[in-house]
Amino acid sequence: MIKIFSRLVFSALLAVLPLSQAVADGSRLHSILESGVLRVGTTGDWDPMSVRNPATNQYQGFDIDVAKALAEDMGVKLKLVPADWKTLVNGVVANKYDMSTSASINMGRAKVAGYSQSYFSVGTVPLVRKADLEKFSNWDDINKGDVKVAVTLGTVFEQEAKEYFPAASLKAVEAPARDFQELLSGRANVALTSNLEASKLVAKYPQLAVLPFPPRKAKPLAILLPQDDQVWINYINHWITFRKAQGFFTELEARWMP
Repeated sequence: MIKIFSRLVFSALLAVLPLSQAVADGSRLHSILESGVLRVGTTGDWDPMSVRNPATNQYQGFDIDVAKALAEDMGVKLKLVPADWKTLVNGVVANKYDMSTSASINMGRAKVAGYSQSYFSVGTVPLVRKADLEKFSNWDDINKGDVKVAVTLGTVFEQEAKEYFPAASLKAVEAPARDFQELLSGRANVALTSNLEASKLVAKYPQLAVLPFPPRKAKPLAILLPQDDQVWINYINHWITFRKAQGFFTELEARWMP
């Protein structure tokens, strides 16, 4: 019933607003409604936000449910477009997709791409092998020449590792490889990731652990959008506000982050 109500509200909104306000010429919103397809770029490697099953090529996760609900409320089909972190912004800029699933708000990205309002936040934590827990008593212990820190190329964690650990050896791996795999294989001592993903990884791999330090740099998550398309940005922001009021994101958090 809530889904039907949501779709009816947004359909009615588009019907009553003048064309110049709701679907201005050149806006992705206009193109999506005309084509009947919403293209969403997603990496499929960020549990529990976006996870691709390699056997079926199907995606699931918090952000996938967000994209599905948005497409349903717009009355269009959803097309998930494979993306990777190092080119996630370029995909929006080059019109390979209309929006991304969530990414950390970052001022470098914001120079060339737009963002929606945020609907979730994460912090940065260091992940290690459980056997190495006693080797690190604080963040400064990681910043040493004999420590190898793994990050995924193109993520905000790559930039943070350069900032936090200039003395350490940085190993940036390119998707579909991931930073935590370097840790599991013994090719790195620390992997830098979000507290959200880390909680999933330690549950899946009991040999891993999160160093018990306070998370650094809280990062709001938001949808990447074309910087010059305020009509499309406004629409997404209105949808997020509307869905927040319905408790939609709280329901997703309970489902994917129990």
